Amino acid sequence: MAVLSDRVRLAPYTTMRVGGPARRFVEVTTPDEVVRAVGEADDAGESVLILGGGSNLVISDTGFPGTVIHVSTRGITSQERDGAVLVTAQAGEDWDAFVARCVSEGLAGVECLSGIPGRVGATPIQNVGAYGQEVSQTIESVEVVDRRAREVLRMTAEECRFTYRDSVFKGSDRYTVLSVTYALTPGAASQPIAYAELAGHLGVELGDRVPLAAAREAVLAVRRRKGMVLDPADPDTRSAGSFFTNPVLSAAEAADLELRAPGHPRWELPGGQIKVPAAWLIEQSGFPKGYERGKARISTKHTLALTNPTGEATADDILALAREVRDGVAKKFGVTLVNEPIMIGASL
Repeated sequence: MAVLSDRVRLAPYTTMRVGGPARRFVEVTTPDEVVRAVGEADDAGESVLILGGGSNLVISDTGFPGTVIHVSTRGITSQERDGAVLVTAQAGEDWDAFVARCVSEGLAGVECLSGIPGRVGATPIQNVGAYGQEVSQTIESVEVVDRRAREVLRMTAEECRFTYRDSVFKGSDRYTVLSVTYALTPGAASQPIAYAELAGHLGVELGDRVPLAAAREAVLAVRRRKGMVLDPADPDTRSAGSFFTNPVLSAAEAADLELRAPGHPRWELPGGQIKVPAAWLIEQSGFPKGYERGKARISTKHTLALTNPTGEATADDILALAREVRDGVAKKFGVTLVNEPIMIGASL
């Protein structure tokens, strides 16, 4: 366990490249070091921020007043059980490298989550999902430090209480993820393609299966087109990914939106609910691709991403643009957008 120094600037550790200093910054490379670092901070009464790839995070310009624990643990193991392959990855493993490994080893279940930046430990927190897949579909268990009980636990998928972009971990500092176990399906074919845009790119029907490598490459191609694959040469990738979740509306809210925007795009959900594409709401509210406010900008490729194109924007710049977009959508459509990235020392 290495204490790099006090007052380490956090912006370089995030994909958005914003964020002030940490009062104390600790690098950990083994699960035992994670447990020890968390315990020492708790014993000292310190606030704790667990930092991985920094890809779904907006840290305020004032930084973090406690201990930042940068998780760089490594290790992947697997075992067969009941026709599935249980693959356990340490929290500090790079997520896309993990997906690439699963695809190359003929294990289906996460191939449509290719290209998502960040580390394995973040995936259950947000119930990471894209292109018709969510990690909750394959997570078998999550090993955590329960900071309240002061013990290491293995939580089942049911105990994680996964919902759309949410879990028992999100918005709480009780648990620190140590490792995640995924139950994957051995074979050469992907899971059924469940996202229309991806099916169109592949030239197949919804529900069809394709070779695992073809699914991965198609997802990467679609994400690159939207500036959603990290690339130092592409300023649109200097972001936190999708900044807003797709709103899920009740039957009454859906009826109100239909009056305001007849025939709008939607996904039908059980119980009369609908999910609405946030990107469509944003663009129809007068915020096109490339819209700028100060040094912050909506991606030139995808309206759902807010970017720091020159690397000179502050967190306040990003938040000001986010609030302008949120308020504009609420005024036009009566729908309040909710941020997807985790906010540290900041809020909309």
